[in-house]
Amino acid sequence: MSVVRACILAAGVGNRLGEVDDKPPKALLEFGGKSLLARHLANLARIGVQSVVIGTGYRAADLKAEAAADSFPGEIDFVHNPDFEEGSVITMAVLGEAMIDADGPVILMDADVLYDPRLMAQLAGSTHANCLLVDRDFEEGDEPVKICVRGESDLVDFRKIVDAPFDWCGESVGFFKWSPAMAENLTRRAEDYIARGDRDAPYEEVIRDAILAAPADFGFEDITGTPWVEIDFAEDVTRAETEILPLIDRDVQ
Repeated sequence: MSVVRACILAAGVGNRLGEVDDKPPKALLEFGGKSLLARHLANLARIGVQSVVIGTGYRAADLKAEAAADSFPGEIDFVHNPDFEEGSVITMAVLGEAMIDADGPVILMDADVLYDPRLMAQLAGSTHANCLLVDRDFEEGDEPVKICVRGESDLVDFRKIVDAPFDWCGESVGFFKWSPAMAENLTRRAEDYIARGDRDAPYEEVIRDAILAAPADFGFEDITGTPWVEIDFAEDVTRAETEILPLIDRDVQ
C-alpha cells in the first residue's frame, strides 16, 4: 500500500545552532535557495504523498506562511505544540491522531534534515511495514541516534547511548514509516510518557520502547552512501552547504 500521509516534527527551537536573535525554525533554513520545508514537500509529492501534517511550536506562523506559499499539490495541515521547549515526545503525541487517521502507512520525519530525494523513495517503497533508515557510515559518539543490530537484521537497540550488545550499528536518519497499528501503538506510548510526567523525553525513546517490546515488528533500509545531514549545529550548516548539497544537485541532474 502506498504512503499517502507524512507527519513532520517541526516544533523545536534549534538552540544548538547558537544564540542567534530571531532565528528561524530549522525547517526554514535555506540551502540552494530552497528551505528544508520546501524540499520536504517536493520530495513527498514526488513519492505520491497527498497529505502532510506539520507539528509546529516555535514560530509556527512562519512555518504556515512558508507552506502556504508552496506549490504542494495535496493538503497541508498543522497541529500545534504550545510546550515546544519541552521534549519532542509531546510533538509526537500531538501528531498522533494524524498518524492514526492516515488511512494507510504513514511517514514520520524530522524537519531538520537535508537529503537526497532517493532516500525518501527508498523509505516509502520498503517492504517493511515499520521501517527505519540506517546509515552505517557515521561519526561515532554520544550525539547520533543509533540503530543497533545483531546478525544481519535483528534490531536490539535504538538510542544515542545504547545498552544492548550488538554486532553492528548505524545512525538513524530520523525518517520512519509506520503501519496503522504501529502508528496507534506509538501514539499511545507517547501519551503515556506525558501522563506520567516524562515530558522532557525525546520521541526516539517511544520508538525504542516499541522496538524492545516487539523487535520482529520492525525492519530497516540501509541508505549508506546516500547524501544526507541532520542540521543540529553550526558545523552541520556548513557541511550541508559545502558537501551534501553539491552531491544532491549532482544526483538529481
